[in-house]
Amino acid sequence: MANQQPTSGNPKVDLEYRRRKNSEEMRYQVITFSLMIFLTLIAFAAVGFSDFSGWFIVPFIILLAVIQVIFQLYYFMHMSHKGHEAPQLFLYSGVLVGALTLLAFMTIVWW
Repeated sequence: MANQQPTSGNPKVDLEYRRRKNSEEMRYQVITFSLMIFLTLIAFAAVGFSDFSGWFIVPFIILLAVIQVIFQLYYFMHMSHKGHEAPQLFLYSGVLVGALTLLAFMTIVWW
């Protein structure tokens, strides 16, 4: 199994290693969650601030959404861990196909 950590044969060392890794993982998730809440508040503030035009707000909110999707994938769905290469390949292939399809339809419509 690719996801199992090698054991040292000492249960106390293995337990301490898992506790340290879980603590580190939880810290990353809390920090990421806080950043995502902050990005959401920025998006609300951008919409609520009436001096910005729609030409700025829409791409800005899309950028914030992309950043949040990256946070979701890498920290909450654990894509940064070993053993997730196949799901990453399929995910990125789907994003590439979707982007190419969107580009093709936009090209057809506008030209």
